[in-house]
Amino acid sequence: MCGIVGCILKENKDVAPILFNCISKLEYRGYDSVGMATFNGEINVKKAEGDIETVDSALNFRNMKGYFGIAHTRWASTGKPTDENAHPHLDETGTVAVVHNGTLENYSYIKEELIKEGHEFKSTTDTEVIPNLIKKYMDNGLDLENAVRKATEKLKGSYAIVVFAKDEPDKLVATRMNSPLIVSYGKEGYFVASDTPAVLEYARNVVRPKEGEIAILTKKGIEIHDANGKKVPWRSEYIDWTPEMAQKEGYDHFMIKEIIEQSTAVRNTLGQKANIKKVIEEIGDVKRICFVACGTSYHASISGKYLIESLAGIPIDVIIASEAKYTAKTWDEDTLVVFISQSGETYDSRMALKQARKTSKTLAIVNVAGSAMSEEAEFVIQTQAGPEIGVAATKTYVAQLTAIYLFAGLLAGDDDLINQLYKVPTYIDEVTSQREYIKELSSRYDFADDAFYLGRGFSYPIALEGALKLKEITYIHAEGYAAGELKHGPLALIDEKVPVFVIIPPGEDYDKTMTNLEEVKARDAIILSVGAEGDEKIAKNSRMVFEINPAVKDIIAPLVYIVPLQLISYYVTLDKGYNPDKPRNLAKVITV
Repeated sequence: MCGIVGCILKENKDVAPILFNCISKLEYRGYDSVGMATFNGEINVKKAEGDIETVDSALNFRNMKGYFGIAHTRWASTGKPTDENAHPHLDETGTVAVVHNGTLENYSYIKEELIKEGHEFKSTTDTEVIPNLIKKYMDNGLDLENAVRKATEKLKGSYAIVVFAKDEPDKLVATRMNSPLIVSYGKEGYFVASDTPAVLEYARNVVRPKEGEIAILTKKGIEIHDANGKKVPWRSEYIDWTPEMAQKEGYDHFMIKEIIEQSTAVRNTLGQKANIKKVIEEIGDVKRICFVACGTSYHASISGKYLIESLAGIPIDVIIASEAKYTAKTWDEDTLVVFISQSGETYDSRMALKQARKTSKTLAIVNVAGSAMSEEAEFVIQTQAGPEIGVAATKTYVAQLTAIYLFAGLLAGDDDLINQLYKVPTYIDEVTSQREYIKELSSRYDFADDAFYLGRGFSYPIALEGALKLKEITYIHAEGYAAGELKHGPLALIDEKVPVFVIIPPGEDYDKTMTNLEEVKARDAIILSVGAEGDEKIAKNSRMVFEINPAVKDIIAPLVYIVPLQLISYYVTLDKGYNPDKPRNLAKVITV
């Protein structure tokens, strides 16, 4: 969601150019306004609604004076995207500056109390109560650190905040609860941020404060204090992603770069085989597995259900994380609850993980080392996709699938499946090498208002994920369906104006899926099928075909057949004139 950066330099030079560069690296989190505050004897604030480059052209962030400061990109949750609601927020006296990521559930009650005490507010955000609370406690005699601690005791919900005050210059204070925050250091100085890509150019030694701890950054270094103000030891990890890994490297968009990188993501994640085998041994016997996830990760979980139930015979439930509380009472010591999240910070998944830890074994499959869920789960599988900047997940999805396939194959002792996985990177490279052909196919779909994706068995999750990609970045309404459900409603919507994408690999479900294909053909739908090369029956019954070569077995199809669907969504988005990296209203990391 919102992006946060704070920096205090070791030398007395202006921090604004560095802050601007750092906050620009967090655009992928989604935002609708941007702002910055620095200190040069007084608190200087510039902020406005709009994208970073447009606002910078009007306000010129990089000429702001002061050697420390904070910056923010806001994704509106409480309060509309306006100049006044943009961060940073100040208290009413203009002496405490705050940036905040998260949502405060009880802010309206706090705001009422403060208004009764005579405080005035300028915005309609939840965040503005924070600097006013801090200032209130500082006026009552507390220093900045303890005023922050006292203020956060009143807050309910999620927050990562960075604060500085005119009365205690040369210091940044940061803390978190249910929201991600990292502290980092390098030769330029000391940093705090929502995520590592923000600071990689300047600092790759990362410290991850625990919830409720307070980080204090000065020119001399970093201190971490616990809830009682006691200094606690901290350790840093070295992030070996280079800054270049988070850049476009000549591609027009991060999304196309990351689609092409999927073969590498699979290869690298296959390198986790030994670690996954060890995790399975440590977990031991379980009678039931529950996958908990959101969005794309939820679709990967459905593939996991089909795999594990068919190969290992263990009952599987797949639960949307925000609905997990309704299932949590059925979790017990014989249940393994598996949480899948690209960031490892997804709010709903984290809340469910906290519940699951009370009763069950927990496993997190995440892409970000040291993320909250990797620290909180009993067992961890680390995917190896590298940094993903595009909001619509691509390479992290196939990396999740690869980890799930390894887990399922090792759990069931299916060596044949595991051997097939090592061929997947080559299959993906073959698909991406046909980008120009896929681009030409895609040019026929930008007219659509609606689209359907159909698949059976292992191909059903592909249909769900293909539809999600289309709706996320093209804004075309799209639905993924189990092909056998056509007669239970969707068939009423099929006519000559509706594109239907049919996923039809060779396998035991081929004939039944072909029957469904013929049903939509009979209603003149615009059919694009994804199937095996040389399949004349598919070609005869489809308007267009994308052929997968070689003929990939249906059990492996989710890892390969999704790639042309991702590419179709990408190119349709370009035809419609949209930016695929920054879909409207969406964010990369959902921390509220």
